[in-house]
Amino acid sequence: MRASISHPDKLFIGGRWVAPASGATIEVLNAATEELFAEVAEAGADDVDRAVAAARAAFDEGPWPRMSPQDRAGPLRALAAEIDARAEPAALALSCETGMIAGAAQMMAHAPGAIYAKTAGYTDSFAFEQKRQTSPGGAAAGLLVHEPVGVVAAIVSWNGPAAGIAQKVAPALLCGCTVIVKCSPEAPTAGYLLAEACEKIGLPPGVVNVLTADREVSERLVRHGGVDMVAFTGSTATGQRIASICGERIARYQLELGGKSPAVIFDDFDLGEAAQILAGAARFLSGQVCASLTRFIVTTGRHDDFVDALSAAFGATRVGDPFDPAVQMGPLASARQRARVEGYIAKGRAEGARLAAGGGRPRHLDRGWFVEPTVLADVDNGSTIGREEIFGPVLSVIRARDEADAVRLANETAYGLNATVFTHDAERAYERKTVLLEAYPGHLAQT
Repeated sequence: MRASISHPDKLFIGGRWVAPASGATIEVLNAATEELFAEVAEAGADDVDRAVAAARAAFDEGPWPRMSPQDRAGPLRALAAEIDARAEPAALALSCETGMIAGAAQMMAHAPGAIYAKTAGYTDSFAFEQKRQTSPGGAAAGLLVHEPVGVVAAIVSWNGPAAGIAQKVAPALLCGCTVIVKCSPEAPTAGYLLAEACEKIGLPPGVVNVLTADREVSERLVRHGGVDMVAFTGSTATGQRIASICGERIARYQLELGGKSPAVIFDDFDLGEAAQILAGAARFLSGQVCASLTRFIVTTGRHDDFVDALSAAFGATRVGDPFDPAVQMGPLASARQRARVEGYIAKGRAEGARLAAGGGRPRHLDRGWFVEPTVLADVDNGSTIGREEIFGPVLSVIRARDEADAVRLANETAYGLNATVFTHDAERAYERKTVLLEAYPGHLAQT
């Protein structure tokens, strides 16, 4: 299988397909077979400068930011249709680049088009300009205007590239910004498909530019004085560095980072039911999801029974070729990611956790970056695997003395992002949800 993109050896800058200054390329391997899926142009420092110059000119001199939001909504709707028309190659890329099973990839491939279309609809509900009376009787009036920020660098992660790009690019475009999309070397296809769609609808040159680059070159984009805002999805460590760099030059930034999300299972909830729900969720994208629930907290008297139920449910997962309809979980996205996950499993066992299920490579798979669905029991909440995001199919079960201790353990983390309470008592769920929300200001706690 090969990526279906029209100009893999080029970058999309200023509305044209251009060769990278260095001629360098990046090989993208199929996560399940380790065979070549695509070979794409690799951007260097000079290419970043060219892309920023194009986006800067499009914003400072071009028509896009001077159009009304209603006029920009039309191209967004056209972009939605063109992106949706490319759903088939987008789904293929999701499975080959990230390991997502084909059924899920086919559904996810239609999400970006829906995001562009929905965003275009905000022109009917959002007041981009509001008149304000500033003196009694209306003798003086003011005008509140929501203006575009400028040039936005959209740096997207490899685990959900198509939707991730749309979530950043669509609102930026509607507001009149120009954009440089920096794709991950592991999953660049979605960026190429966006560029093809932009070319097809005749978006003004420089409004959207698309590059694929590794970390060092990406930092040049973050540091560039011509970039007004950085929108980033990825690891917390990288997000901290981006925030620091943007702080140095007083640039705006928006970060979507990692998580180590807890599920607290109260004593009134059936352990088998909880295990089935949590195991099913953990299979999605082989656990390579920032909001995944990965720390499961139960009272000590129910710990072992829950470990058994979870091991049976998660361990029964059918792992293999993501294009096989019978398969429930595919590989990890890269050799580096598999090595990272295997390292965490080893570290967990070395620090005293008990391996209850999985822990290695599936015996029936001799190629591809697969890891067995893994359950670790008796995990110390302060241990490495209790604290750090693993980003793979590894679940940790933690003992709590009682309900209050379970909530304390859930909140004892540097992360926010997500949390869940399993109980059939609505009042108790609401009470504990409030406690979790207070612990995670600005984040969502689910019940």
